[in-house]
Amino acid sequence: MSEGLSPNRAGREASSRTPRATLSVIVVAMNEAHDIRDCLESVRGLALETIVFDSGSTDGTPDICRALGARVFETDWPGDGPQKNRALAEARGDWVICLDADERLSPELRAEIETLLAQGSPHAAFSTPRRSSFCGRFMKHSGWWPDRIVRLFRRGSARFTDVRTHTHLEIDGTTGRFDGPFIHISMPDLHEALDKTNVYSSEGALTMAENGKRSSLAKALGKGFWAFFRTWVIRAGFLDGAEGLMLAINNAETTYYRYAKLALLTRDGKVAKKR
Repeated sequence: MSEGLSPNRAGREASSRTPRATLSVIVVAMNEAHDIRDCLESVRGLALETIVFDSGSTDGTPDICRALGARVFETDWPGDGPQKNRALAEARGDWVICLDADERLSPELRAEIETLLAQGSPHAAFSTPRRSSFCGRFMKHSGWWPDRIVRLFRRGSARFTDVRTHTHLEIDGTTGRFDGPFIHISMPDLHEALDKTNVYSSEGALTMAENGKRSSLAKALGKGFWAFFRTWVIRAGFLDGAEGLMLAINNAETTYYRYAKLALLTRDGKVAKKR
């Protein structure tokens, strides 16, 4: 009988033949001192590097990031997609993961990424569920779960779309699936929810105007009502209790103001169409 390798010895020899892949983490931030530490701590020891692009924080966010070992670039804000592509251009790892400051890796997701880096994969990217909280409650319905997103990809195989808000990745290759979730502390209170409503509606209106879109007050009202109905009824937001109702109203307000702002922008001719 021939003598085989013990599992431990086989693992060591396989490891010596296949070097562990490296990971870059990219984060865009502004005034995220309340969240950024937990975000960066969740990838400590996993990543080759953490890259933070900060667009004018006044609350000490860059100093916190540097203290945690991140490379920090202090710059302007060209929009969500362009800023993330700036950060991506600085990445050196074999794989890249993009996190928002209010996101962090769950232990389950971290373990799956560890396996990926050790064993490799033919996929160009991976989708991951995201568990998000609204006003202190993790939502199980309302369109917020499982809310799969693609944020982990092989460097050189993907790029962010060039939009001002809610960019997404354009991927060259296949996409695998992870089961472990991102943890997303989205809107801890209504104060922050209202702030995001104003920011997201303004950025969204500007993007639509630049792309030749038009709106009216009637359209804004209709879109707002549909956003509420979709969240509360179609996506079963009513099963998320009071927070589900508040989220449905928040989605309706954000949508209404986006189209109302678009109507004003295009009426007054304030925005030139992109060519």
